[in-house]
Amino acid sequence: MKIIGIIPARFASTRFPGKPLVDINGKSMIQRVYEQSKKAKSLNDVIVATDDSRIEQHIKSFGGNVIMTSEHHQSGTDRCFEAIQKYDSTADIVINIQGDEPFIRPEQIDLVASCFNSANVEIATLVKKISTNEELYNPNTPKVVLNSNKEAIYFSRQTIPFIRGENEMEWLNNHTFYKHIGIYAYRTGILGKLTTLKQSSLELAEALEQLRWVENGYKIKVEITDFESIAIDVPEDLKKLTIFL
Repeated sequence: MKIIGIIPARFASTRFPGKPLVDINGKSMIQRVYEQSKKAKSLNDVIVATDDSRIEQHIKSFGGNVIMTSEHHQSGTDRCFEAIQKYDSTADIVINIQGDEPFIRPEQIDLVASCFNSANVEIATLVKKISTNEELYNPNTPKVVLNSNKEAIYFSRQTIPFIRGENEMEWLNNHTFYKHIGIYAYRTGILGKLTTLKQSSLELAEALEQLRWVENGYKIKVEITDFESIAIDVPEDLKKLTIFL
């Protein structure tokens, strides 16, 4: 089984322009993501998919693989599909690795890849147990409800499920809640089909792309990770990385 890791990287981020090239203790964010991804045992190769020549030249400067893609893609999913078609359309699995998580653990990549040991899995992702009320009630932390087969039933910015008859501050003591870790893996054929889907009503309501797939009947296999993942959305988030440096 051939598995390719793809790191979508845009320069024109609304909240943090030039984010992939920001320096983190002597290395750019995108280089750190790339080097961490290369450590994953499950990947046959890693490439960066970008629409910006500055990022392209930077990736080449440290010997990384990079593919130039259209500047008109609406999502990382679309960019990944163009990249895999150009790079290696024979790949069985594509793993979409977030370019703003400079200290992603290789074990997380291997864990999501392991989902495809089952021939029935179409799409896979990771979740982590929520341990604080701050995360539980933060709308910027998407929550996930799973079924007994460890498949995602629903994703929401709202706290789900609702625990009837219990004080909200005690919900964590009465139920196991999960937050979504934004790494996706797809069979290459399924990835192509996902790019043809129109935006759905649930996706528009929650601003969560994966709801488009759920609403169209695709199953998303879920594995549970114990590793914390820190995404950099705005410059202030860089302060969170001190625990890794």
